[in-house]
Amino acid sequence: MKVSLSVCLQGLGLFAMVVHGSAQEWTRFRGPNGAGVSHSKTIPARWTERDFNWKAVLPGVGHSSPVIWGDKVFITSAQESPGKVFVLCLNVHDGAVLWQREFPFVPFEKHKFNSFASATPTVDQELVYVCWNTPDRYTLVAFDHDGKTRWERNLGAFKSQHACGTSPILYRNKVILGNEQDGESSLLAVETSTGKTLWQIPRRTAVTAYSTPCVFELDGQRPVVIFNSQAHGISAIDPDEGKLVWEYAKAFDKRTVSSPVVSAGLIMGSCGSGGGGNYVVAIRPGDAATGKGPEQAYEIRKSAPYVPTSLAVGDLLYLWSDAGIVSCVHAPTGQVRWQERVEGDFFGSPVWVDGRLFCVSTAGDVVVVAASGEFQELARNPLGELSRTTPAVSGGRMYVRTASHLFSVGGKTKTVSLK
Repeated sequence: MKVSLSVCLQGLGLFAMVVHGSAQEWTRFRGPNGAGVSHSKTIPARWTERDFNWKAVLPGVGHSSPVIWGDKVFITSAQESPGKVFVLCLNVHDGAVLWQREFPFVPFEKHKFNSFASATPTVDQELVYVCWNTPDRYTLVAFDHDGKTRWERNLGAFKSQHACGTSPILYRNKVILGNEQDGESSLLAVETSTGKTLWQIPRRTAVTAYSTPCVFELDGQRPVVIFNSQAHGISAIDPDEGKLVWEYAKAFDKRTVSSPVVSAGLIMGSCGSGGGGNYVVAIRPGDAATGKGPEQAYEIRKSAPYVPTSLAVGDLLYLWSDAGIVSCVHAPTGQVRWQERVEGDFFGSPVWVDGRLFCVSTAGDVVVVAASGEFQELARNPLGELSRTTPAVSGGRMYVRTASHLFSVGGKTKTVSLK
């Protein structure tokens, strides 16, 4: 009798998904805690159009990344004329649109490289949380997984010459969102079930920050949420009470766009500008129990990223600059192991999948580099359209967004017959 090994493997895969549950989800910008790390074994380094599971057309244009829960992909997009923000839910298996919500807005001036749908949603088992802005309204809204509005908040005016782009995150029963802008600034947390404000912290105003926070926890210390901005540097906030735990205010002298990264007990962030002067800073966190403040460990100024968020696995830190210079750094010391250029300009951030880095150029090429102590470019996979976004990985598949399309690749098993 012949038995298809693929059937057996698929059965085991389904069992693993049931056992591990949320380990398969990609719930926010760059996945669990924004680390950008997936241990999936079914994402190929090289592919062609024939290898796509599906390619879905999205209305309008956007630079937000997809998030995934179970068999649903959630993503945003926007149309400039007439102004509409779209929130969509697609089926992970075939890319079919399960539902679509539309919200009108009056278009306004923004940075030419930004879009009206640049903030990535965040999702849990019940709701998906989305934000966008106009000059007079910063909107945060929660939908259930069937597309019905659960609650909606108007967070007030949003003043920025570039428009917004910071993504919300989840912590326990809270949606946490940075609102550091050119106008009245704050950090806030709202209740996931109702949208009620649980805490709000006023912040100094410098320039709009685009950094999405992450959670940091050292042994023996309470977890904190890390925010990066030019006005406040690197801040640690108590996520339960909304109080400042410690702050390294002099970390940045320029705008922050990339998000914080944690490695070797250090917290890294970067700042920069369109005119250059980018640098990465690594700090040793403070300790609220002893009153010890944070300290700078090192800086990296050569070929540092401005927009792309760095990535850390073990003791290696990978920097992927806007101009396509990739650096491998020993995270505890800041020593550069190697630094090489790949072709292209980059606004999206790299993700790590099974020992490889995947990053999408603005031309829509998915560049794949070995994540190791030696540089090796493994593949370049063209998608044929502008992209300023970051891949998502869930359930053994990678989802890559270009301006107006969403692609699914990976997750396929080879069929081998056993006699």
